[in-house]
Formats: sequence, C-alpha cells, structure tokens
Amino acid sequence: MATTETARIPEDLTGRARRVPVGEVSWRTTFRALRHRNYRLFFYGQLVSLIGTWLQQTAMSWFVYEITGSKFLLGAVAAVGSAPMMIFSIWGGSLADRYPKQSILIATQAAQMLCAFVLAAGAWAGFASASFILAVAALNGIAMGFDIPARQAFTVEMTSREDLLNAISLNSSIFHGARVIGPSLAGLMIGTVGIPVCFFLNGLSFIAVMGGLLMMRLPPWKRPTIKSSPAEHAWSGIVYSIRHQRVRTILSLFFAVGVFGWSYTVLMPAFARDVLGRSANGYGLLISASGAGALIGALIIAAYGHLVPPRKLAFGGVYLFSAAVIALAFTRSFNISLVLLFFAGFGMLLFFATSNTTLQTIVPDDMRGRVMGVWSLVFGTMIPAGSVEAGALANVLGTPFALGFGAIVCLAAAVITRIVIARREALATT
Repeated sequence: MATTETARIPEDLTGRARRVPVGEVSWRTTFRALRHRNYRLFFYGQLVSLIGTWLQQTAMSWFVYEITGSKFLLGAVAAVGSAPMMIFSIWGGSLADRYPKQSILIATQAAQMLCAFVLAAGAWAGFASASFILAVAALNGIAMGFDIPARQAFTVEMTSREDLLNAISLNSSIFHGARVIGPSLAGLMIGTVGIPVCFFLNGLSFIAVMGGLLMMRLPPWKRPTIKSSPAEHAWSGIVYSIRHQRVRTILSLFFAVGVFGWSYTVLMPAFARDVLGRSANGYGLLISASGAGALIGALIIAAYGHLVPPRKLAFGGVYLFSAAVIALAFTRSFNISLVLLFFAGFGMLLFFATSNTTLQTIVPDDMRGRVMGVWSLVFGTMIPAGSVEAGALANVLGTPFALGFGAIVCLAAAVITRIVIARREALATT
C-alpha cells in the first residue's frame, strides 16, 4: 500500500507553518480524511442531505418552468434563492469565527428543512404559485448565508490541517455525487410520485446531517477574545480579502466564472425541452452528466491534486469548461450533449475545488470564517447575477446563444487573469 508523508512549508503571508502531502499517493488514500470520526459523520450525513437538495432543486426548476413557461423566472428563482447570501454571508462568516460552528450548522440545517416542508405543503395543496416559490427560496437563501461560511470553516476542525486538501476535495465529491443521483431520481419521480414528494423527501434528508452533527465529539469550545465590535469584526474579513493580493485574485476570477459559467445549469430545463425536445427524465440525465464529470474530477483531485500545481488545475479547468459549453451551444444531439456536459462539470470542478482549497490554506485560522464569508458573498452574488443574466439573454436571443456567450466570457476572464499574474510576477523578479 502506498504511503503518504507530509512536509511543513511556510503559510502564504502569515508565516505559520502548514503541512501538505508529498510523495506517492494512491487511490487507497483518496478517502484518508474519513479516518476522522467527526468528518465521517459529516460526510455520510451530508451525502444524504445533498441528494435531497439536488432532488428538490431539479424538481423546483421543472415545476417553475411547467407552471409559468418563463425562462426568465427560471433565473429569477435561482437568483432570489441566492441573493440573501449577499446580505448575510459576511455576518455569517463573522459568527463562524466567534461562536461554535457546530451549533450554527444545526440551526441552519433545521431552517432549510422547514423550508422544504413548507414548499412540499404548498405544492401538494396547489397554492405554490411563482410568488410563493420565490418567497420560500428567499428564506432558504437566508439560512444558506449563515450555513456556508460556517460549513466551509468547520472542515479543518473536523479533520486536521494535514487532511484539509483531501477533505475539501471529498466535500466536492459528495456534492457532485449527489448531483448525479438527485437529478436522476427527480427525473423518475416527477412523472410517477409527483413533485411534492420530491420536496418532502428533501426535508427528511436534513435529519441525516443534523444527526451527524449532534453525534460529533468535539473539544470544549473556547470563546475567542475579540475586542472589536461585531460590525468591525465582520468588516475586517472584507478588508483582509481586498488587501491580500492572492486572495483578491482568486475571488475575482471566481466571481467572473461564477456569473457567466455556473449559470449554465439554470438554462438546462429550457435546453432539454426546447432545444433537445426531451422530457423531465432527459433533463435529469443532463444535470446528472454534468454532476458525474464533477464527481470524477473531485476524486482525482482528492487522490492526486497535490501533484499538479494549483494554478494549472484551476486555469485548465476553466479552459476545459469553456470549450465544452461553447460546443454544447452548437449541438442538437442528446448523446453528444451528455458527453459535453460531463466535461463541463469536470472542468468547473477543477477550478472551483482548487480555488476553494487554495483560499482556505493561505489564510490564518482565526480569519478563515470571515474570508469564507467573503467567498460566500461572492458565491451569493454570482448566482443571482448569473441566473438573471442567463435567463434574460436566453429569453431574448435563445438558450444556445446564452450558453455560448457565458462560456466565451469565462475563457476571456481566465486569459486576462493569467496575463495579469504573469506581469505581476515579472515585476516582482525585476
């Protein structure tokens, strides 16, 4: 069996030592973060919950398009569901640095479970109009604004600094593994048991992750000594992210790719039905193909990601994603679309997972929650902005044009960023 060694290297900017894997790593060590009991509980509970989340998200998109026939509302629902993160994520990141992350996550998961049950009741009783769905999506987005920074920053507490890279990659793998299973189940269930059941099962799925959080054995929490006010404490995360050159570069490219790239999933109901002439089952398969590519990408990074420079992984991911989506805009074949979406998901995962991992490893421990709050702010901004942009553009110029345009912008952003980095490094060496 191959062994994994670790080496201490300087922490970027902070001067704090950190450990990263060196030497040989095999597929047998791909899941090494699972040796930590707390992370195992989180991993399996989150897998169940995320399957439910993708089940609901897929069913909701189809439900909205079915009752309204509006491509714009497809984007609007996604935008409203993510917009509250713009408001609450900075505060959520500050709370994650000041209070037990475990307690925060239990509360946010309970709030999202309640939203799922309310949505199921509305769809079952027949009063789930577009306005009702938008309202529930907004409430769920508020909970996510507090959930995401705490969840991202909690990973190192469930594992160790040595296994952080592996754990973040495994987090991506379960997210995208659920992205394969959830939409496929939704495609089958929408036409058999109905959309309300999809929403209800998502509500039940939160029990798994909440149970895992309650069963964790954590050291006694020590309240940090913070002299600044809550507002100053939260604002310091933004200041740090702006002043830290590398963090600023990562977040800028993350925003550009997120706005014009990630939104391709919003257009999949219209692409499946109007361009490819497919039903809900075909739509579910398209989303699953993208998720399958992302899952494979996550597992590859978990096993071998440290052997390739993060910069090559990140930019290579953007290039692959852009090429796949540009080709997707021109195809009318369902089978070819599945292949292209597989590569699109693979490329997007390479960029997102690598940028997330790099971001968490270059910031000090006591700043991680607030920086991930800024990351969540960017994430929460890019989804509504991208969803509205994609929906509006598709409504006017068609779905294929909107897909191709977004991919070209992603490609241009990556090329410009690469040029800026090269010039900055050239100046640093002169």
